[in-house]
Amino acid sequence: MKKIVVASGNKGKLREIAEIFSGFAVVSMQEAGFAGDIEENGATFEENALIKARAVCRALGSPALADDSGLCVRALGGAPGVHSARYAGIHGDDAANNALLLKNLAGVPAPERDAYFESCVALCFPDGREVTAAGRTYGHILTEAEGKNGFGYDPLFYSDELQKSYGIATSEEKNAVSHRAKALAALVKKCEGLLL
Repeated sequence: MKKIVVASGNKGKLREIAEIFSGFAVVSMQEAGFAGDIEENGATFEENALIKARAVCRALGSPALADDSGLCVRALGGAPGVHSARYAGIHGDDAANNALLLKNLAGVPAPERDAYFESCVALCFPDGREVTAAGRTYGHILTEAEGKNGFGYDPLFYSDELQKSYGIATSEEKNAVSHRAKALAALVKKCEGLLL
């Protein structure tokens, strides 16, 4: 079985990637032996994905896949955007991030709460080849959480395609329409003959 090293320690992302790449051994960068911190200082999701994939690929000498994704809310000028994971100040504090999002959207009427999740994935090879792909999924932000499935902003995001929040959706339903699934599917097509 071929191995994909994912430049992330986020268990939610790893689970989604493993479900989508079911024919591969998906391992986190920590499991593969990468112990360093990677500073995500890019201005876009693509820049951050490439920063992470390049760092892990260089360090381990093997192909590395990275995803950078986030929630973009029109009423907030596209925020939290590339700062989604650390919106409230602490990286990965889902409860604080969700609370701040609701606070910042207080009083914003339903028609103006539209939002989308965007994902950019990057796959870097030791020989210098790099492939990127992106995906988006659209919906709106609820006034309170619905469901406990998923991670991050999922319970607050009502999916236009599923007609329910990601917090209620099963992982199979979410993976069928998610921004990350769309980005990974586009990456798979671009990578035919390279890895897959």
